Amino acid sequence: MIMEEKKQRKSLSSFSILFIIIIVLGIITKFLDGAKFSPMELRDTGETVSQVVGAKLSDVVMSPFYGFKDAIDICIFILVLGGFLNIVTKTGALEAGIQNVVKKLKGNELVIIPILMFLFSIGGSTYGMAEETIPFYGLLGMTMVAAGFDTIVSVGTVMLGAGAGVIGSTVNPFATGVAMDALKGISIQPKTGLIMLIGLVLWALTTAYAIFVVMSYAKKVKADKGSTILSLQEQNDMEEHFAKGFDDKVVFTGKHKMILTIFAITFLVMIVSLIPWGDFGVTFFDSWTTFLTGEPFGAWYFGDLAMWFFIMGIIIALIAKMSESDIIDTFIDGAKDILSVVLIIVVARGASVLMATTHLDMYILDKSANLLQGLSPILFVIGAYIIYVLLSFLIPSTSGLAYVSIPVMGALADKVGLSADVMIMIFVSACGVVNLITPTSGVVMGGLEVSKVNYTTWTKFVFKHIIVITVMNLLVLIAAMLMA
Repeated sequence: MIMEEKKQRKSLSSFSILFIIIIVLGIITKFLDGAKFSPMELRDTGETVSQVVGAKLSDVVMSPFYGFKDAIDICIFILVLGGFLNIVTKTGALEAGIQNVVKKLKGNELVIIPILMFLFSIGGSTYGMAEETIPFYGLLGMTMVAAGFDTIVSVGTVMLGAGAGVIGSTVNPFATGVAMDALKGISIQPKTGLIMLIGLVLWALTTAYAIFVVMSYAKKVKADKGSTILSLQEQNDMEEHFAKGFDDKVVFTGKHKMILTIFAITFLVMIVSLIPWGDFGVTFFDSWTTFLTGEPFGAWYFGDLAMWFFIMGIIIALIAKMSESDIIDTFIDGAKDILSVVLIIVVARGASVLMATTHLDMYILDKSANLLQGLSPILFVIGAYIIYVLLSFLIPSTSGLAYVSIPVMGALADKVGLSADVMIMIFVSACGVVNLITPTSGVVMGGLEVSKVNYTTWTKFVFKHIIVITVMNLLVLIAAMLMA
């Protein structure tokens, strides 16, 4: 009885954790008010700053609002996604399709995991798949529960799959791309081939280990439902949101197939539109793909995607012969259901905004970089990795962190006779690892919110595996630094 009560005890919500972080950051900046650091240039204004500005009460209070302004494109995208997915769900095609897949894979459900994780990892490595994964948490939650697994399996499949790809970024424009540009900005020419080679090695090792982790846990849960690490409350939430209402006698009709085909095309277009084709010299999508949003594939962003999903949602609703009032009500209900995810992203972004406003991120970067001077190559790599782990908790945006840090850390590596190219991959790997667990990431907290999994449960599941991934990555990076 005591154990049952313990399992049902609720932990802090995602919102509480994030607001506590914002308050703590504000207090830290007050203690460091006026603290000096080496002059650095602000990305947006070009202004040079050299000291911490203590956060005022108004800075703390308004940080979620400015986080909303900063993340407005992502927020609109996710709200539209909620409406789109609810329309698809209302047609019954999703339930019928999932049941059809589960029936066909009877006894072989585990094969879903490596296939999906491999695909997510490709997305992570090539274009930094992150916020785009949000809709998959709900979809895979239903699929995995119907296949006899739990929601930790669905979260692991998406988050560890895409995350492993980001850790091993090769042509990711938001990580290696921005970092190489930042390096060029301080007159150091990056070696693209070396960066991609290190990325491929990190991608292969991390993806293989991530697949092993999720499959091992999935096998245990499949064999014994009692081996789940979900609390009783989370198990109840899983049943209510992802299992309740499934009917294994549902008929998979031709209309369902048509809707799911359009559904798949919608996501395929999303993926194709986000790959930076111009960076590879591909001009095939130029001009003719601009007819819908005014931007060609390769230049689409969250605004373009939001309108794409909106249009495709209407098309699917018309195929299902939904009335005008049903379309509107269903879309609004879907947006309403996912509003909590949007608000989590807003508050998480607010923490980053507060860091930037007070220049605490630059202070920590400057003081940390000074600690690395005079170290051996092995200790230098380990020290730089630790610094990037810390910075990534505070600045979960890979592109933002690259712009702020690489001119400092890359220049430092070059100054002491080490490889600035390896430093880029130290940044990418450490940032990728932290973004699997940091509460300041809207993707982590949003994905868990959709999946109805507590943050503490996820950290309990993934923490020891993050240590293993970190050690593997460090060994690769140390070897690369010694050989570069």
